[in-house]
Amino acid sequence: MKYDWKKQEKHLYGKKKQPEIVVVPPQKFLTIKGAGNPNNPDFSERVSVLYPVAWSIKMGFKKFYKAHQELQGDFEYSEFAIFPLEGIWSTKNTADITDKESFEYKIMLRQPDWITQEMFETAVSAVAKKEPNALLQKLNFETIEDGKCVQVLHRGSFDDEPASFRKMDQFVEDNGLKRSSFEHREIYLNDARKTVPEKRQTLLRYQVK
Repeated sequence: MKYDWKKQEKHLYGKKKQPEIVVVPPQKFLTIKGAGNPNNPDFSERVSVLYPVAWSIKMGFKKFYKAHQELQGDFEYSEFAIFPLEGIWSTKNTADITDKESFEYKIMLRQPDWITQEMFETAVSAVAKKEPNALLQKLNFETIEDGKCVQVLHRGSFDDEPASFRKMDQFVEDNGLKRSSFEHREIYLNDARKTVPEKRQTLLRYQVK
């Protein structure tokens, strides 16, 4: 049986136009850090290095599952869909949050809970043999827990996100909450490279208390 985040985790990846509270448990990710304007090649290069490793993990687990019938009972699923690209964003210039050159980010792809550090390292080694890339050494495998958050679906250009953040901020104020961190998370539900800006769908999320 295939694990599909679109079906099994609608509560975290739902497309709600109005802000809502979500509680995000610990999740595992492939991550890589960067800084600067996301329109620069450096950002795209970091995104590109994530996917070969994610696919290697996916295919490696599928092969492992088929080869070890005696262990199949330990897993609820035999394979899984690749999760959407995500990013945790901040800035060195809090006086002007539109200054893209000051952005700091962690770009990542979530992995199922049953993926291990060993599986990650095996995948990185396999990709390095086929497609050598110095950025592979900058990849990390880590667990991140967001906890209580406010989330909303933003439709349109990334440059128009401030309007959605204002909706979130108003929701936070109306519900007696407080934003916990200046950082925010973006979850890209479609491929920005293949989607015109007005049709992009991005989940915006930040932690609250």
